[in-house]
Amino acid sequence: MAALRAFLTLAVGFLLGHQTFAKNDAPCQLSKWNNGFNTFTKRHIRAGTPTSLDQNEWEKYIKNNGGCDRPTQSFLHPSDLDRVKAVCTDKGGAVYKDNLCISLQSFTFVTVRSIQGTCGIKSVREETKHLILACEELGNQCLPVHFEGNPDNVKPNNNAKGCQDPRTAGHTPSPAGRAPSFKMTWLWLFSVILVIIYGYKN
Repeated sequence: MAALRAFLTLAVGFLLGHQTFAKNDAPCQLSKWNNGFNTFTKRHIRAGTPTSLDQNEWEKYIKNNGGCDRPTQSFLHPSDLDRVKAVCTDKGGAVYKDNLCISLQSFTFVTVRSIQGTCGIKSVREETKHLILACEELGNQCLPVHFEGNPDNVKPNNNAKGCQDPRTAGHTPSPAGRAPSFKMTWLWLFSVILVIIYGYKN
């Protein structure tokens, strides 16, 4: 019986954790991460980034501004902020998969690769690619919260739906559609059955 209690405790903990960190299954659904957009801009659209590709300049910049714990970082130009935000709308982006949207236009940005924890720069290069961003609703606006790498240089599918902004006319997500998805799994079902049986016996 003690083993059963331990299993149920672990199962409930797993389920609660899974629900807490569940990822939205479509763009522009209600975010559970209130600071997502601010974190995104602090990481990827910073003022004062070096204007050259000189590794020494970038090493000094990252050491002074934080980021030594991230081995790969991509920096967009601050003047592109409005274009980047537009990726999370029908006008600037298309649905890629899950809560990700891909930009309709390509962007030029700098990708810095470093040795994690030391800030030792391995490479600094300028790239021109379509952005893949996680888009979620914050304050009744669909905004980017995560920069997804695009190593295969994927381009938007011409048949893909536009990245929907909740404020766009004709798009009214249902309350269920705006919350992070939590799909039923065999573990969830099994745990419910065990809880019913255990509760019935006691």
